[in-house]
Parts: sequence; C-alpha cells; structure tokens
Amino acid sequence: MSFSWGGGLGARHLLFLILLYTTWKVGSSQVHYSVPEEAKHGTFVGRIAQDLGLEVADLVPRLFRVVSKGRRDYLEVNAQNGVLFVNSRIDREELCGRIPVCSIHLEVIVDKPLQVFHVEVEIKDINDNPPVFLVKQQKLFILESRPADSRFPLEGASDADIGANAELLYKLSGTEYFTLDINTNEEETKSVELVLKKSLDREETPEHNFLLTATDQGKPELTGTAQLLIIVLDANDNAPAFDKSIYNVRLLENIPNGTLVIRLNASDADEGVNKEIRYHFGSLVLANVRSRFSIDSNTGEIRVNGNLDYEECNVYEIKVEAVDRSYFPLTGHCKVMVKLLDVNDNAPQVSVTSLSLPVLEDAQPGTVIALVSVFDRDSGANGQVTCSLSPFGPFTLVSTFRNYYSLVLHSSVDRESVSAYEIVVTARDGGTPALWATASVSVGIGDVNDNPPSFEQPVYTVFVKENNPPGCHIFTVSASDPDAQENALVSYSLVERRVGERPLSSYVSVHSESGKVYALQPLDHEELELLQFQVSARDAGFPPLGSNVSLQVFVLDENDNAPAILPPHAGVSPVTELVLESVAVGHVVTKIRAVDADSGYNAWLSYELLPEVGVGRSPFRVGLYTGEISTTRALEDSDASRQTLLVLVKDHGKPVLSATATVILSLVENRQAFKTSSSASGVLGKAGMGKETAPMDVNVYLVIAICSVSSLLVVSLLLYVALRCSAPAKGVCGPGKPTLVCSSEVGSLSYSQHRGQKVYSWDVITKNDLMAFTPNLPQPPSSREGDQTQEVVMEHPGKCP
Repeated sequence: MSFSWGGGLGARHLLFLILLYTTWKVGSSQVHYSVPEEAKHGTFVGRIAQDLGLEVADLVPRLFRVVSKGRRDYLEVNAQNGVLFVNSRIDREELCGRIPVCSIHLEVIVDKPLQVFHVEVEIKDINDNPPVFLVKQQKLFILESRPADSRFPLEGASDADIGANAELLYKLSGTEYFTLDINTNEEETKSVELVLKKSLDREETPEHNFLLTATDQGKPELTGTAQLLIIVLDANDNAPAFDKSIYNVRLLENIPNGTLVIRLNASDADEGVNKEIRYHFGSLVLANVRSRFSIDSNTGEIRVNGNLDYEECNVYEIKVEAVDRSYFPLTGHCKVMVKLLDVNDNAPQVSVTSLSLPVLEDAQPGTVIALVSVFDRDSGANGQVTCSLSPFGPFTLVSTFRNYYSLVLHSSVDRESVSAYEIVVTARDGGTPALWATASVSVGIGDVNDNPPSFEQPVYTVFVKENNPPGCHIFTVSASDPDAQENALVSYSLVERRVGERPLSSYVSVHSESGKVYALQPLDHEELELLQFQVSARDAGFPPLGSNVSLQVFVLDENDNAPAILPPHAGVSPVTELVLESVAVGHVVTKIRAVDADSGYNAWLSYELLPEVGVGRSPFRVGLYTGEISTTRALEDSDASRQTLLVLVKDHGKPVLSATATVILSLVENRQAFKTSSSASGVLGKAGMGKETAPMDVNVYLVIAICSVSSLLVVSLLLYVALRCSAPAKGVCGPGKPTLVCSSEVGSLSYSQHRGQKVYSWDVITKNDLMAFTPNLPQPPSSREGDQTQEVVMEHPGKCP
C-alpha cells in the first residue's frame, strides 16, 4: 500500500486553512492510495480518516460516507477506526481492460460542516493472466519450393495484463526447419513470423508439427502454447505478393456503410491460373473486424460494412490473404491497420446528486446544495466539458475537481418572493459543432419564520349599541402571515389591561382561531362610552412572531334613562312658590330643572304643562326648552289663590321617556307679602340688632326670593364641582357624571352624561370628547355653539349603524 498527497507540504497547510475557515468546505486536493488486484476481503488500503485530517470519533456524528461513481462497492470504510479496506474482489482487467492506469475514484462526504474529499485508489496489476492463443492449432500450407528465409505470419498470443506482465517472449520447439522472428511496428504491436531456415521436401516430410510457447515477464512467469501444423505443398513456386506488408488507413468514425477503405493490389509472377488472384480475410481475423468490414475477392476492395465507433474501438487490424488459383495455391499476406479519428458524436452526460434540499431561506451564501458530475465519451477537445447554470439566480457552480462541480448558494433567498427555483445545468463540450446535455434541478426553498402576522390597518373603529346581549359578536380581526405551515398559523389574544377597576377580559374576549371579538356583558353608554384595547396576533413558528392592532369600540346610546328632576322640585312633596298678584305679564315665578343620563336626542328635554281637570285657562305657562314657569296674563281676583301645576318633562328619544314635577303657586297680595317679609326681617333683627323690627318695602321679598334661588343654584353647582373633583381619575372609558342643563333665552340644550372624559390610549394621550346635539329649532345667527356643534358632527360622519 502507498499513500501520497496531491501537492507539497505548503499546499497541504494552505488547504487545511481553507478547509477550516471557509463557509463551505469542499476538498480540492486528492488523496492517493494503491492496492493490488485480487486482494482478499478486508485487505488494508489506508487510514483514510487520519489522512484526510478527520477525527475518528466524528465519523459517525458527521455522517461519514463514501460514494463510488459507477462502480460496485469494491472498497469500504470502517466507521469505527477510519480504515479503508477491500470489500469485494477487484479484477483490474475486468475493471479497466488494457488502460495503463486503472483507478477507482471515491468521493468522501462528511456533514456539519459539509466537506467533500476526492480519493483515488490505483489498482495495481499482478501477473494473474497467462498468455492465450486464440487458436490452439495453427495450420500453414507451404510450398516445398519456397526458398530459405521465406516468412509466414503467425497469430501471436495475447495477455490481459499490462506492463511487464504482458510483455511476451516466444519460443519454438521441436523443429530444425523454422525459426521465429519478432517485429515491432510503429503501432507498438508485435508481429510473429515463422522464418524458413532450409528448404522443405514434401516427399521426405509432408507435415511438420511443433510447439509455439509464449512466456510473459511477470513474477511468476506464466506461459501459453499453441500447436503449429505445417503442411508442405508441391509445385507452384511463386506466391502472390503485395507492394507493402502493412497498410495504414485513417477513417472518421461513423462514416456510412459502403465507404471504400482501401483497394489492395497483389501481383503474381506465375502464368495462367497461377497468376489469377483471389482476396479474402485471413483465418485469424477477429469476428468484430469481419462484422464491420468486407472485402471483394476479385478487386481487393475493403469497404465499411458496419458502424464504426471510436469510443468502442479506435484501431482495427485486418489481415488479408491473396491466393492464386493454381491447383496448389500459394498465398501472399499483408496487414491493413485502420485507425479511427474521433468525431464529436457523444453528448456530455450530467449527473446531479442532491445533498441539502430544500434550502432554508435563512441559509448563508456559500451553502453547498448539490454535487454535479459530467462525463463525455469523446476524446480531446470533443471530451472537454464546461458547465453553466440557467436561468440566472441566487446559485452558482464551483469547480471542485476534474469534471466535478458544486452547486452553491450565491446570495440570499426569500421563500415569500420565490418558493422554488427550477435550475437547468448545461454541460457543453468543446467539439465542432458543440454538443450539450442538460439536467434540471428543482430547488425548493424551506420556510423560516421571518414574517410576523400583519393587519390591514393599525386601528379599527367599532360601533356597538348599548344593552347588547352578553356574548354577542361585535367585530372580527384578521391578520395574514406570508409564511407557510405552522409559521403562518395565526392565533389571537387580548392584550390584558385594566379598564377602571376591572380587567379588560371582563368586558370583551377574542376567539384564538377565528379572531372574532365578543362582548361578554351588556355595555352601558352612560358608564362606558369608549373602550380602547389591543388584540395580539401571534404565529406558531419558532421563535413566534406577533403584532398588535388597536380597537376603538364606541358604545352607542339607547334611550334607556328617563329625565330626572333636579332639586328643589325633585322631592316627593311639591314645592310651594309665592307669587304676588301684582306681577307683570311674562314674569318668571320659578324654573324646573331636569337632566337626562342619555346623550344626544335621547337627552334633549322639553317641558309642558299638563292641563288640570276642571280648571279653565291657566294664567301660567312653562318654557318649552327652558323649564321657566311664567305668567301669561295679569293675575285676577277670580284666579284661585292656590294653584297646582303639573309639569311634564320628556326627552326626544324612541320611545319617549318622561318625568313630572308638581309646583304649587300661592297667590298673595302685597300686604301679605309685606307681613311675611316683616316676619322674616323680625327674625333676622332679633339675631343681629335686638328686639326691634324695621319696616320693609314689599320689594324686599322679591330680593330674598331671588337670593334664595341664586344660593340654591350656587350650592348645586358647588356640589357638582366637588363631586367631579373628588372622583378618582379613570382609565379608558371610566364612568362620567351628568352635567346640568344650560338655559338661554332661545331654548335649553341639555347635555346628559356630557363628559370632559379622560381617555387613555396606548400612547397615554388625553382626549376631551364632546358630543353635542342641537334641537331642530331656528337659531340666532350669532350662535357660536351651533357652529361648534356642526364641526364636531362633521368630524364623525356616518359612523353609527
């Protein structure tokens, strides 16, 4: 056994560094071994793991394997110790024929990282084939008149071995009439000729038998023998003769049948029938020659009779005999050497071995995807093959060894852009015209979870009527993921947070697969106007990727709250108001105040007096939108001194909801009012000045009444402000407080649950939402409130279902 590296020590170190640091590692050097043919099973060839710089312990984990292209498993590697050994019988002659150098090329492949090494094992010839004669007995007819030194060609022996094992020495035994002459022609082929040493006498010895022995130069020497039978003929002393003993002809392969190869012309010095010549192939011409060539017995023309293929045989040796027509015919001999010239008639062969398919889209440039090998049976430029890729893409071919290429990832790939590549490997030879062959490789791109789920828009606005049934479906979120399989399997969940004092999950839920959003409980517009939250979409890849979308759920108002009367008329007992009989027409005697917890038209209140049964036309009226009770005419003596008014307060919702307030008006004269005022002043005088009571004007009562009403209004406002200020800051959609009705000369615009609401979005931006609804009444041109309401409505057009 022998081993050598293809390169010096410096090249070996350089190769080691390249193999260590490059991103893909393909061995470009060659390890060479030799082993004799016919070696027994288990014969040691070499320590391949050690010679390749691999650790024996890493062979199994790195999937060490050996590939022998187009050969049986003559050789095998023991994965436990890294030793290359003979696995089956190797016959060099069967494997390579007469090729001088017979080698088995192996590809050694290991993973993690991927490395490819080329190993060449040369099969050494041993002398295991003896010389063989095709014919065990050769017959020669020799005229007794032939002079000494006449020559007669013999069929030599052949030896399947090569080199010294095929170099033959011939020996002739048992004769004194003949000797042997060995000639080597320009084609390096040996011809054996029998040379006549002295004249023959047919009458003395009609036949001669002797032994022809061929011995090779191998160790040990092997021999082969053939019997020679010489039959001595009488008379006809001139044999036909050719002008040359060897004719050399060159032909292109694949020439058509019937093509003339050569026209032979032999001459005979005799006369008559002894001069007439016939041509035919010698008896020792092989069958494959007879099947491809024919000879005309009369003209001596040799023509092509079959398919000539340079790749099968490039030299044909044709032995031709010219025989005269005498009773004792004589024969002339020549040899025609037909050499074929190669024609580019074989297209290259392409073989692709896939290694790493599919290719993950996050694979690094330099990743080896497949091995490509090419072969062309032609020779010279016709057998020189180059490879190319089409179409142009993220792949390239890298030459690694003779006729071996690696398909390598050249740039990054993206499965979402291109999921698979159809690559065509084209092998083209250097002939004229060039021939080519193609092999298709389908390179699938494996998915990597590199795309998070995405929504069509970042924020969705949803409108839901309040008092919805629990568990109702209010919206569906949908996210798409361009990845594949589990990387595109999207699940949905709520981004948990607190809404006021309660968790978000007590209000809404989302289905993990469909993305449907459900309201878990009835929503109350008066408690929660706007619910803002986020839904998370996450895929099932590893690691999982996700994204969020914001939902703004506006709770639309329903008319589910009746108007509420504000103090002092809110109690069960009616409030008595004193009215002077002398008041002017249109005098405001009192005012009914009411609020509605709803919003918009549902909170727009109107006031009207309910007619009292059995009472004529009342001297009082109530403002339709102000709630102010005023006189419609001058009070008369006929009017009852005590009148009970029933005020109906109703909203504009559907259905209409209402409330009533009872007001008792007591009509008093100026004197009674003065006495009442004096009594009140007397009480005050006792507390501040003593026991005396100063006379007061009747207008003092009016001042006191107005101050009382104003004080009540101020107290109510202060109470409202205190309640608002004492309420803790709420998060998104915290419950708000109703505001009071604001009166004007034109009418009353009631804002129920009209909040300076604090809404905390995910960016913690405070918003003040104001929704105003104006009654369908003519408004003054200078009303700024109406203009502002129009702007608010324009900002939210047509959102309510």
